[in-house]
Amino acid sequence: MAPHLNIVPSMFVLLLLFISASKVQSGAIDVVAKFGAKADGKTDLSKPFLDAWKEACASVTPSTVVIPKGTYLLSKVNLEGPCKAPIEINVQGTIKAPADPGAFKDPNWVRFYSIENFKMSGGGIFDGQGSIAYEKNKDPHNRAFRVKLPVNIRFDFVTNALIQDITSKDSKLFHVNVFACKNITLERFTVEAPADSPNTDGIHMGKSDGVNIIGCEIKTGDDCISIGDGTKNLDIKDITCGPGHGISIGSLGKYPNEEPVEGVKVTNCTITNTSNGARIKTWPGESPGIVSDVHFEDIIVNNVSSPILIDQKYCPWSKCKINEESKVKLSNISFKNIRGTSALPEAVKFICSGSSPCQNVELADIDIKHTGPEPATSQCLNVKPKTSGKLNPTPCSSPVPKTLSATA
Repeated sequence: MAPHLNIVPSMFVLLLLFISASKVQSGAIDVVAKFGAKADGKTDLSKPFLDAWKEACASVTPSTVVIPKGTYLLSKVNLEGPCKAPIEINVQGTIKAPADPGAFKDPNWVRFYSIENFKMSGGGIFDGQGSIAYEKNKDPHNRAFRVKLPVNIRFDFVTNALIQDITSKDSKLFHVNVFACKNITLERFTVEAPADSPNTDGIHMGKSDGVNIIGCEIKTGDDCISIGDGTKNLDIKDITCGPGHGISIGSLGKYPNEEPVEGVKVTNCTITNTSNGARIKTWPGESPGIVSDVHFEDIIVNNVSSPILIDQKYCPWSKCKINEESKVKLSNISFKNIRGTSALPEAVKFICSGSSPCQNVELADIDIKHTGPEPATSQCLNVKPKTSGKLNPTPCSSPVPKTLSATA
């Protein structure tokens, strides 16, 4: 896919920057040794962390902020650029958020804003301590409570970044949110949350160009990876997903003026015990949008309820204009070499818009068996997919129910 060709040089330049930065030993700033942070799990890390960041950000040579091993309490921190030189955060310890959701007045806990040439690594853990929030957030009508829940880690307007060997645990809401970023890579990133934790998307992104998600293990209660509007040139590969809701584009079309999603490639992933596998979801009625050049390839599904799904009647909690057609146009989409087992008979389901039918959808080398006694089936509405190779189930072999159920 041509748009991805420019990612390799930019990643190479970024790697050279970080190799150069790692050689500057004098640039290490220890939050414990220099700024008095205490790894006692009780003393707030916010001021030492922010003071160390400000010193590193002001340095004209590459600097590293070090958070040593131990357990730290962090109320909240907003780390802003621009910085004068490449900057790294080496997190070796466990950083915990306040357990009480009432401690937060906005959806931020750890936020990186307006930074270029940035790296975070070290094997550390960001623990959102979300168990109290999960219980309150299970009520779908409790929106006023939900909008104040913090994301574990936010990257806003970050350019040329590498996030490597970091764990996000029990976030109260999304684990990672990537917004308006360019050339950012999350590699060997781990997400850990219970299967019943609501709205805890592993990695969510929007309005970003050149995001790479590589070799990550994601266990959560919502989408392992969710792809919002304005995402371009996204490369997802070698992901282990489950439990959760799979790898999803959308939901889209809910709000006006959404930007197109273009150039998404998902390869060599294993998805296990999830509600969905490879999914695109758009709202019926509502606002127009575009999704194009999307490719799911070389994917194993294990006991996945809906392994391959285009859902243009996405209707969580039945809050939608279910009798209207989606205005989001889907085109140039492929599902290739996807194999494994489906927990429900409907292994392949394409529910496309009647006013804007899906265009140029391809199925190739599909082998998905139902785990129950019935054979796997395939449903199609407002789409005629191109087919090749072995295809199990037979494409579009089953009728679409007149009443479509709500999805999550």
